[in-house]
Amino acid sequence: MTAGGVTTERMPTPRDFEQWEPPPPARQPAWQGWRDRLGRHWLVVFSGLVLLYLFIPIIVTVLFSFNDNLGRFNFTWRGFTIEHWRNACGVPGLCPAMVRSLQVATIATIGATILGSLIAFALVRHRFRGRGPTNLALFLPMATPEIVMGTSLLALFLNLGMTRGFRTIVIGHIMFNISFVVVTVKARLQGQDANLEEAAMDLYADEWTTFRKVTLPLAMPGIIAGALLAFALSFDDFVITNFVSGNTVTFPMFVWGAAQRGIPPQVNVMATLMFAVALTAALVGLLGRRRT
Repeated sequence: MTAGGVTTERMPTPRDFEQWEPPPPARQPAWQGWRDRLGRHWLVVFSGLVLLYLFIPIIVTVLFSFNDNLGRFNFTWRGFTIEHWRNACGVPGLCPAMVRSLQVATIATIGATILGSLIAFALVRHRFRGRGPTNLALFLPMATPEIVMGTSLLALFLNLGMTRGFRTIVIGHIMFNISFVVVTVKARLQGQDANLEEAAMDLYADEWTTFRKVTLPLAMPGIIAGALLAFALSFDDFVITNFVSGNTVTFPMFVWGAAQRGIPPQVNVMATLMFAVALTAALVGLLGRRRT
């Protein structure tokens, strides 16, 4: 517009905004869109790849438990069959070795859980001379290589004149499992609220009643976690067991011996069963935790 020879700009009206349309966005290349989506979800993708990497050996173990293989080596897929599951104890010595490992793991878990829990309560709830060195000494079995502990236990049993066998395996497993139970239960106790115990005492509960109805239920998740860890470590151990077992054969030792001649499919069956039991226990614990 011009007014008196001076050019002025026309003020926009609401109708001008109604008729205005934004320019179309610039099209991105297809590869750039995929890159942006991957950048937003990279953590999920990375976690999925890590889980796949961890579960590949388990998947192979489960798969080859159904392999139709009658030879020495169960390394090549030849077909699907459930015959090995029907005859899981068909290999001589396999089921006795599995039962023996379960017995050792159960006894070692009970002993290590009781002793480790008592030590954890003593370290967290009491002040005594030598508490610092005791904490340090408990980490030594966890930091010591298993071959060093195995040779040390072997020398100890030989010097004491003890016959190597089931008893020495249990003693050795309890010794290296105590540290793991102590660390697990101790972490649980340190996170407890001491005011709950003081409130129970204020309500005229004696020390034993407070421990039974307040302290122990609060510490029970840590105790159960320590027991499960001890059971898994004891059942899986080979190095220390190999030094102190004598003529006693556990499941890991049976698998090691069978690997020299060829692992039969029944070993995969037993491993799959143990994995299924462990997975079921983990799922039951997770569901119970969610309900509470």
